[in-house]
Amino acid sequence: MPRNDQMIRQLHLLRELESLCGKTLRELTRALPADYSRHERTVRRDLEALEAAGFPLITEKINGQVRWRFIDGYRNTLALGFSPSEILALRLTRQLLAPLEGTGIQESLQSALAKAEAGVPNLEEQTPRQLPAIFSFNLGSHKSYTSHKATIATLTKATAKLHTVQMRYFSAARNQTTRREVSPYRLWYTNGALYLIGYCHLRKDVRMFAVERIKSVTLTDHPFQIPLEFDIEDYVKDAIGIMRGQPIKVELRFNTPTTAWVKDRIWHPTQALTPLKNGELTMTLTVADNRELVGWILSFGSGVRVMQPASLRQAVRQEAKAIADQPEEIKGQLLNVSSKRKRRA
Repeated sequence: MPRNDQMIRQLHLLRELESLCGKTLRELTRALPADYSRHERTVRRDLEALEAAGFPLITEKINGQVRWRFIDGYRNTLALGFSPSEILALRLTRQLLAPLEGTGIQESLQSALAKAEAGVPNLEEQTPRQLPAIFSFNLGSHKSYTSHKATIATLTKATAKLHTVQMRYFSAARNQTTRREVSPYRLWYTNGALYLIGYCHLRKDVRMFAVERIKSVTLTDHPFQIPLEFDIEDYVKDAIGIMRGQPIKVELRFNTPTTAWVKDRIWHPTQALTPLKNGELTMTLTVADNRELVGWILSFGSGVRVMQPASLRQAVRQEAKAIADQPEEIKGQLLNVSSKRKRRA
């Protein structure tokens, strides 16, 4: 039995157990979705596991029936456990999930925050009414997933149940839409966009799919197992953004003005920074060799030099020349994008 299946089933049980009058074993079993294990012995094992995990469950006999529920006052204790400052932090966190507006993830957070706020008396008197007066966010460029709620819900369920999906996917690189079956490993959010990482049965390899380019998706009854040797963090570790490729060791040197806004940011987990006596900065990092890396280096403009490897230095030089050779109106647009990035930093 997949562990994710067990966790989701236990989540359903916890929701049912919030009933003030409790639920019988049969009622709990029948309340589970039809596509999960619905055997009383399985539910009993889940209840025992929840008790072992620290949830204060009790049983009581009412009208000849044994009912399971939380100990009196447990729900109120949970709600009152949040301080006003913690509620404030949750409100700020809600802003960070704005790119996922309309999805189940954001809706769950909204619901959880509403419940937490309800447990703090005189909340509005204890926390500022206008949060932007204290802390504001600029999420930068990001994609909107309001119209992809059904797709994300299906992918979430398939990932939890370890079942494949059939989908129609538009490949930007090939400029075509293909039908394929995918074993979904993980939904991955990065750089303002959401991606599905999974094994593509058409390409016979693990691939990354942009969620907004999934034209349709259907959950199948085909189970799969994620290979034990597959590690999601290892899969994406070399990317400077999302693109993968052969990892190479890169050495960059930034001039003094650019160093001022480069040195305090984590650009990649492998980066190592070495300040130089003349005020410049050397950065070394191991990243995937691809066009995305070239574009990232060019975003620093003339403030950076590629010291190593020579092949990357040549690729950056060629791309810069191609930009310089563009018609003046296109060149101006590219320069405006670069200057805006520097102002935001």
